[in-house]
Amino acid sequence: MKYMKLGSKPDALQTEGSNIRFVATELATDIVISIGDIKFYLHKFPLLSKSSRLQRLVASSNEEKNDELDISDIPGGPSAFEICAKFCYGMIVTLNAYNVLAARCAAEYLEMFETIDKGNLIYKIDVFLTSSVFRTWKDSIIVLQSTKSLLPWCENLKVINHCIDSIGSKASIDPSEVEWSYTCNRKKLPSENGIDSHWNGVRKQPMVPNDWWVEDLCELEVDLYKRVIMTIKAKGRMPPVVIGEALRAYAYWRLLGSLEDAVSNGVDCTKRHAALDAIVFLLPTEEGSVSCGFLLKLLKAACLLESGESHRNNLIKRIGAQLDGASVADLLIPVNTDENSFYNIDLVMTIVEEFMSQHSDNGKAKLQDDEEIVEAENMSVMTVSSASKLAVAKLIDGYLAEIAKDPNLPLPKLMALAEMASSLPRPTHDGLYRAIDMYLKEHPSLSKSEKKKLCGLMDCKQLSQDACMHAVQNERLPLRVVVQVLFFEQVRASVASARSDPSAELPSAVRSLLPRENGNSIGSSRSAATTTTEEECGVPTSSDINSLRSMRLANNSGGSERSSGSSDTNKNGDDRSGAGKAKGMLMPKKILSKLWSGKTNASENSSSDTSESPGSVNPEEVKSTQSRITRRSVS
Repeated sequence: MKYMKLGSKPDALQTEGSNIRFVATELATDIVISIGDIKFYLHKFPLLSKSSRLQRLVASSNEEKNDELDISDIPGGPSAFEICAKFCYGMIVTLNAYNVLAARCAAEYLEMFETIDKGNLIYKIDVFLTSSVFRTWKDSIIVLQSTKSLLPWCENLKVINHCIDSIGSKASIDPSEVEWSYTCNRKKLPSENGIDSHWNGVRKQPMVPNDWWVEDLCELEVDLYKRVIMTIKAKGRMPPVVIGEALRAYAYWRLLGSLEDAVSNGVDCTKRHAALDAIVFLLPTEEGSVSCGFLLKLLKAACLLESGESHRNNLIKRIGAQLDGASVADLLIPVNTDENSFYNIDLVMTIVEEFMSQHSDNGKAKLQDDEEIVEAENMSVMTVSSASKLAVAKLIDGYLAEIAKDPNLPLPKLMALAEMASSLPRPTHDGLYRAIDMYLKEHPSLSKSEKKKLCGLMDCKQLSQDACMHAVQNERLPLRVVVQVLFFEQVRASVASARSDPSAELPSAVRSLLPRENGNSIGSSRSAATTTTEEECGVPTSSDINSLRSMRLANNSGGSERSSGSSDTNKNGDDRSGAGKAKGMLMPKKILSKLWSGKTNASENSSSDTSESPGSVNPEEVKSTQSRITRRSVS
């Protein structure tokens, strides 16, 4: 903190109730200055020798024979006038960052110019501001904060512009040149403390982080903060990611903290509205400058504060461009209306739609060479786009599993979101299966047709082995879905065995069910969720069942042939070849035994609760659970 002392030997100062009075030893006071309830009993001569305004006021008061002057409109109030009066009397005046601007505005009000007296107060304060305050980081911020109560005087004096330019210049310099104190409460990296893994024992000077200035500026009001950030951006020396970090810190300071409680309790949120407007306006346009999670928090705040559509549309557009960086928790935006649902699913659907529209290109770029248009595959763009789609598919599956726990969530809304993301690539459909299982658990009153539609969202061929083991014992799934899972698990085992035995050939019915290279398959079991026929619900057809039976018969004949131990190679060559083809077509006993044993049970058993997702179930525990119950009708 910088200080400045003006004047010389101080006189006595006496306070009487609400009145402040200078006690003169030689001359009686001949003028009274009133500022509200405060009265100053002073002498005309020292005041008039330095203030042009007081000269005019005294002249007019003499005509009216009134010795009291009212200057209640002076900026800074009684304390600022006291500084000016002491300076006129030659008393010592201490100026610092907290009172210098009020004194400067009061001196401007009193017209204490150089034309009245050389070395007047305005000149000395300006020198102090230029040579000291504006060169100090924290003093500039303190002075800028004090301008709020001194408008429009400080604006007319250009003091705000000088403070903002000083702060912006200091924030934009190279961090290695920072030599003043600053506030930084976040946990520093080892490299920022001058310590790294290759430290040789010599203590280095602690490094200054790029965002060293962020926390100090959080103390500014919204309008001033906005002007400072705009100045920093205009200088062009600050990386966009640091600007984004500054906005994130300010949002937590001024906007996001206790926002939900403030809205629910009916607290006035005018300042939070202003903070949201400023932050959205200041967001850097560069890709990756702010995280998707932060953007979603801003969108959540916009929904809670019921901000305009322009803010929401702007944020949704940006979120859609980087949705792959979000988490499930970020998407759980509560509904602030009278709806029964817990979460704002419509908003998430809008975000997913925006993502799909921005990633719907075919990855081709048009390049112009001379007068020729050349279409070239942009492999890097395709790779990034594919990775983004995989991440978003996983994100949506996790979000579906979370909102499925809502007992008031209607089935059409869940299916609409799932179908919107159905074209996204997925290594497995385990996430979809988990969401379906969760919804079936929370909504036990679903009809058979609704269960069929819901289960039609997943492709049984794309379930992992753990998910298949879980689905076989899941009491909530329709029986036809379990049969489908068993069938395709058999197909998978057959393919694995065929690959290990090059001489084995798969039946055509089985080959038609194998996945293609692009992850889809001929005769995909995934169906449209709006129909309920057997083919659309993914039930194995009669030809599929016949293929399954033929594989079992081939296995039996192959076993008999191996046990006969015949040595006639030519005679039994075809049989051995048939056995070789059937090798690997064996039904996985660990899975099928659960179906066969379930068909022999006569009593209903509902004690098996398999609500956990396949990713969280121990396969050994799954094997040890009771077999699936017998169902008399295919559901």
